[in-house]
Amino acid sequence: MTAPDSGDGAAHGRPVTEAPAAFAGTADGFERLWTPHRMAYLGGQDKPSDPHAGPGCPFCRIPTLPDDEGLVVGRGRVAYVVMNLYPYNSGHLLVCPYRHVADYTDLTDDEVAEVAELTRTAMRVLRAVSGPAGFNLGMNQGDVAGAGIAAHLHQHVVPRWGGDSNFLPIVGRSRALPELLGETRARLAAAWPAAQAAQAAPTAPTAPKRTADERTKG
Repeated sequence: MTAPDSGDGAAHGRPVTEAPAAFAGTADGFERLWTPHRMAYLGGQDKPSDPHAGPGCPFCRIPTLPDDEGLVVGRGRVAYVVMNLYPYNSGHLLVCPYRHVADYTDLTDDEVAEVAELTRTAMRVLRAVSGPAGFNLGMNQGDVAGAGIAAHLHQHVVPRWGGDSNFLPIVGRSRALPELLGETRARLAAAWPAAQAAQAAPTAPTAPKRTADERTKG
């Protein structure tokens, strides 16, 4: 809790920490990581109103946006990597197929392979950029399993540091790593392998070659 100081701090409008003994509750040795930004997620903001594919599904809509606007870090042929809008940790990424599919067993062999490869690339890039000590990798299948958007499969890649918040639930001492999502995306996208990005880029259509007879005709 903070309140205006009665001394110099108050005169300058600076908040100060109040003594915990002045409030109800018993100290339990845990720190609290307050994440009020997640209330929008818990309240249903940005969740699709139905399970169908299309612009109502954020994972279908995001690939149609410019990378910086959609917070896309990297793209493959059948899947892509995007920043989690409601992260558990700084650098929390989601690996999603472009195709609107809910169940992991319904992925094609190509989708399975690329989701796995993009997950490995995401780990390598996060290690190079942020130096996490470990990762949580996970895929929640179904509403009952905790999937926020169950209709469109997505794999979590959560970087972890010693002393940070545990993945689910928060059970240990926590440390916030504040950085704006756009800034994190820019750093990760800049470190994304250029060869993989080039391979994923669509090939521009080319005109068919004309024969000698066709060229002489005009």
